[in-house]
Amino acid sequence: MHFLKKVSTIFLLLASFYAGLAQDKCGYVLVPKGHYRIGKKQHTLNPQRQVSTDSFYIAACETTNRQFAAFVAATGYITDAEQRHNALVFVPGLREFEWHNDSTAYWRFPNGISIGGIENKMDHPVTTISYKDALAYCEWAGVRLPTLEEWEIASRAGAATDYFFGATNALIGRYANIWHGQDHLQADSSDGYMYTSPTGSFQPNAWGLYDMYGNVFEFCSGKVLSNESPTVAHARGGSWWCSKAACSFFNSADIGRVNKRASFSNQGFRVVKKSAGQ
Repeated sequence: MHFLKKVSTIFLLLASFYAGLAQDKCGYVLVPKGHYRIGKKQHTLNPQRQVSTDSFYIAACETTNRQFAAFVAATGYITDAEQRHNALVFVPGLREFEWHNDSTAYWRFPNGISIGGIENKMDHPVTTISYKDALAYCEWAGVRLPTLEEWEIASRAGAATDYFFGATNALIGRYANIWHGQDHLQADSSDGYMYTSPTGSFQPNAWGLYDMYGNVFEFCSGKVLSNESPTVAHARGGSWWCSKAACSFFNSADIGRVNKRASFSNQGFRVVKKSAGQ
């Protein structure tokens, strides 16, 4: 019995230690005040330019199901997908850029009830939420979404190339959960995941930020065009659905767009705060 108690104590200490590591890994990273070069030459929506920013802290990981569940438990919040039954999900066999409207899908069942819930995926990024839902979470948590410029500065981590790890996407599999199949007609789990992966499963960029590419598209605040529709939201970084052949937005330059009330199973967010003590 004494031996078993000792083993149990050691196990609990180890569990606490690794939980601490995970918490540290998914803390916040300081981006210093300064001048940064962003954009890309001849990019229509994101031309190369220099911008200035105050310092800010950005989450090292995407917002998880566990964090969103705490928000819902505290507030009783009901997401757009639950109210509108308009979530768009993916199942293998759909043609490129084709999504299926599943009225049962929302953040607890991000790919629809038939696929299963998030009980064993609490450390995965929350998905099947809208831009409006992300803003509601931020207001409750006392944080905000990164601006389009802040996201890119953090994503690049000082790099001038399209990818924070180099000029081409040859090494993308080390850093991002993406779709490696030639098309989407057959399931692809070659990197261990068909849909989302736990946050921080792949290598971070030079500033210690995980999943800046792939896993889920990340909502950002701000406009690309001064006269764009007020119903448009923007997202960056690509997702688990994106492949080299389709929607290869897993880079630091491209900017996606989506309706603010739309909910996709490859759409999530990470957050920013002003100070370490916030």
